[in-house]
Amino acid sequence: MARTNAIVGLVCIAAALVLLLVWIPLDTETGLIEKVRRRVTIGDALAPTLAAVFILVSGIMMLALERKSVDQGGLSRANLGYIAAMVAVLAIGSVAMRYTGPLAADLASGTEYRLLRDTVPWKYLGFILGGTIAIAGMIGVIEGRPSLRGAAIGLGGVLVMIAIFDLPFEDLLLPPNGDV
Repeated sequence: MARTNAIVGLVCIAAALVLLLVWIPLDTETGLIEKVRRRVTIGDALAPTLAAVFILVSGIMMLALERKSVDQGGLSRANLGYIAAMVAVLAIGSVAMRYTGPLAADLASGTEYRLLRDTVPWKYLGFILGGTIAIAGMIGVIEGRPSLRGAAIGLGGVLVMIAIFDLPFEDLLLPPNGDV
């Protein structure tokens, strides 16, 4: 395909617009941020809206950079290996995120994790380990080798996400704690 990036960019833009203009407004009951009785909370629409905006910006960037890209041909075995490695890294990070907190709570306190999932340090354990594994692992796949620099970037990125999403909102549960 001669214009693969342009096609993917257009698909991303179309999907983001459908999300922003149709799906999110019809599927969420609250806005982006809600203020009830002088208490600020995250609305149901915030996370999907942020995701849709990132998809939209990515699509626009792909279109803008299309003229500078070189057509690499079709899907090769190397491409499939790269995709498989990324899927494996994300799967390992997701499993670590999901089970680190409950396992640590069982081993260290013997208390049911559900009772601890919104207390420090338990609420951060899975998010920090799983997020760091996912980010550092993806950097390692891209660079062709794992590195301490990638791990530091992963940890730093996760800590920034905690600072943005958890610290300002006292009722927010970081993944995977909302479903545990």
